[in-house]
Order: sequence, then C-alpha cells, then structure tokens
Amino acid sequence: MSAAVFNIGALNRRLTLEAPVETADGSGGVARSYNAVATLWASVEPIGARDTIEAGALGANVTHRLTLRYSTDITVRHRFRDGDAIYRIVAIRARDRRFLDIDAELRID
Repeated sequence: MSAAVFNIGALNRRLTLEAPVETADGSGGVARSYNAVATLWASVEPIGARDTIEAGALGANVTHRLTLRYSTDITVRHRFRDGDAIYRIVAIRARDRRFLDIDAELRID
C-alpha cells in the first residue's frame, strides 16, 4: 500500500502502546515490566507464520504488518497489546511522514 492510496478507514483496531520499565531486582539484574503509554488506531495484517519451540513449548510466531499514523515516539523497545495478544516490534519504516509500517511478531502457544 502506498501512502497516496492508503485508506485511513483501514486503521480500525485500537492497540495499546506499552513502554518497558526496568527496576533493580536486588541481585544485580533488572526486572522488566511494561506500562501503557498510548492507545492508537492501527491496521493489523498477518504476513506469515513459522513453528517454533521456546522454553520447551511448541508454538508459532506470526508476523504482522501494523500500519498507523506517523510518530517519532515509537521504537523497537516498545510493544503493542490488543487484549491478551502482545505484538513485539521487530522493525519500523516511515511512509513519507504520514504513516508507519511496523513489522511485529505475535507469539501463539
């Protein structure tokens, strides 16, 4: 989709942008949690999937393309939440300063 023909009505999913918060765990490491920082409208399009084994559990990583309005505040350290689904940001591409295309992975166990 090019920015010139992108239908703004396709931004039909409300996703919560979450930022990492790291706190000392008392043993020299950190404990990471996430706090909601914004709710944004996006288009979510599945791209592909692959079987994986993580921590001994069989599952799949499903790749999605998220499209949303342009912002300089989103980085690969953030993630998106849609209910129980968590999208881990893999790559961010600006589309002529109007929209962002974000490659994200969703883990399904």
